[in-house]
Amino acid sequence: MSPTLADEIRSRLGELSPAERKVARVLLAGYPAAVFETVATIAERAGVSAPTVLRCASRLGFKGFPDLQAALRSELDARNASPITLYAATETSERKTTAPPSSAATQLGERSALVQQAVSQTFEEVAPHEFEEAVSLLGDPRRRVHLAGGRFTHLLAEYLGLHLMQFRDQVSLLPHKDVERTSFLTQLARRDVTVLFDYRRYETDKTLIAELARERGGKVIVFTDPWLSPAAAHADVVLITQVSSDSPYDSLAPALAIVESLVAAVLDRIGGGGHERMKEAERIARRTGLL
Repeated sequence: MSPTLADEIRSRLGELSPAERKVARVLLAGYPAAVFETVATIAERAGVSAPTVLRCASRLGFKGFPDLQAALRSELDARNASPITLYAATETSERKTTAPPSSAATQLGERSALVQQAVSQTFEEVAPHEFEEAVSLLGDPRRRVHLAGGRFTHLLAEYLGLHLMQFRDQVSLLPHKDVERTSFLTQLARRDVTVLFDYRRYETDKTLIAELARERGGKVIVFTDPWLSPAAAHADVVLITQVSSDSPYDSLAPALAIVESLVAAVLDRIGGGGHERMKEAERIARRTGLL
């Protein structure tokens, strides 16, 4: 995936003059909304002249400020893409291709390569210190762990939660019913870890849950895509996974791969106590006819 406009601005800060850096910091501080302000408003906030704002845009590689704003609009279109818009884009791309349809076997090979590339890129880009912090938080038996996901990603939250439940205590999934969910959120506390999965199109409640968890003094782990869920602004740990796909639906295979790696690492961190918990859980399941 191409770098975001914010990434581009950050990477070029060293190339800007002191006055231009003031403009860049104003844009980053209020990103993305600040980019759509007028040149005069940005200049006033940065304490510089309007020509300085225009020079900053030029130094960042754009023909002018409208060109910079157009780049952000394209980025936001991708960030908010839905299966319907992705389907339309795929269909348009296919119409431009004159090659005959591929065989099922060829398509399988192409999809395999695409998934492998997305998984490999995800593992290369996940920051080791972020992953280690997630392992530390989820492997701390003194902390309660709460998990929630979205339309499809609730499956990932449940998958991670069900594994954690096998080898550690105090793991729960966010209830679906309003009264139960309200009661649950009311009890969030300082030693809690809230794990959220939020991918485009982002869900407002995930951001609000992250904000509430931080207000209560707890820790927040957010799984998201390269465009970043708004919930990431309230997170202690952000695990970004690729979603590249040749269908209208984003791929969650890279996220699942990171989840499974996290499960293995947390179990290693907990050690013998986790193994004993697993054996006790299996003994109870067999005794009660659940296994």
